[in-house]
Amino acid sequence: MIDALRSGQIAAAGLDVFHDEPHFDKRFLELPQVFLTPHSGSATMQTRNDLGLRGLDNIAAVLDGKPAIDALTS
Repeated sequence: MIDALRSGQIAAAGLDVFHDEPHFDKRFLELPQVFLTPHSGSATMQTRNDLGLRGLDNIAAVLDGKPAIDALTS
């Protein structure tokens, strides 16, 4: 991604999730077209409520004998 941002293949990026959180590649700080946030993109009441309700939907599905909507795999 850094190479694509430097070359202009990607014009800009807004990032709030990183591969090795809370650490991130410091080279992003050198790029003026990159906006970094501390994993707070979902920090709104509406989003947090929606996430909670989605969790309840997953639980309800499993209790009904169905697969979880957002099943995790390893």
